[in-house]
Amino acid sequence: MASIRIVVADDHSVVRSGLALLLGNEDGIEVVAQTGDVDATLRAVLGHKPAVLVLDLNMPGTTTSLEAIPEVRVRSAETATVVLTMQDDPEWVSRAMRAGALGYVLKESADTELVDAVRRAAQGQTYLTPSLGARLLAMPETPAGDPDDLSARELDVLRLIALGHTNAEIGEQLFLSVRTVETHRAHLQQKLRRTTRAELVRYALDRGLLESGAA
Repeated sequence: MASIRIVVADDHSVVRSGLALLLGNEDGIEVVAQTGDVDATLRAVLGHKPAVLVLDLNMPGTTTSLEAIPEVRVRSAETATVVLTMQDDPEWVSRAMRAGALGYVLKESADTELVDAVRRAAQGQTYLTPSLGARLLAMPETPAGDPDDLSARELDVLRLIALGHTNAEIGEQLFLSVRTVETHRAHLQQKLRRTTRAELVRYALDRGLLESGAA
């Protein structure tokens, strides 16, 4: 079987090296890159197309780690994200999972849980640190996103995505760079909690956003 290729992202070099050592010593796991900020992480994902990204939730960059989660899937559809963090607030867990993360592991449990979370994520399965499970289930459910939550530019991008345009084509029509389109797309995915083009298309259709004169 092919190795599970991993990018490890953490802004503390000692932690990053330790995680790479922990994961690299496991059979069937290969650490292909280590990064220390969000921008470098997204570049590494695009360049290496790893099966799993192990992502610290608090890293420097032009966007936040949380905002980067849906962007990871834009740059590499086959890459699953496992969040590794000290944040044990269920609200952060909920936000990370809504953004598209498949795993959420506390750093204090990394030595016993991270490998399992990575292997599960590589198979498309979710993993949540058990101590957070009951607390997350006790949270009230947040209603789905609404078009009113989107800016006018995000609505423009959403409509063009739903009409089948590529990021480059959207950029040409809206006079935006491809990078800016990608950022708008990532924000859409985060706000609407939909990570694939098909889900975005369905959302636009359900809300009547493709109808002539839709506001």
